[in-house]
Amino acid sequence: MKNLTEIKKHRKRLQKRYKQLIEKAYNLRQTDSAQSDISEYQAIQLLDELNRLNYLHRDNMTPSL
Repeated sequence: MKNLTEIKKHRKRLQKRYKQLIEKAYNLRQTDSAQSDISEYQAIQLLDELNRLNYLHRDNMTPSL
């Protein structure tokens, strides 16, 4: 159970960081497109990690037969 709690906490932190990066990319879109692209790329990398964590969490939730 400790691992599930750690995964949830890590997932929450990543979700918060993802939202910050997407907002930063959106705000920079008109003024600094290069920095906007960098922030968006970092957000995509975090989203990939979030998807992997969601997959791990889902595997732990399925009952074993």
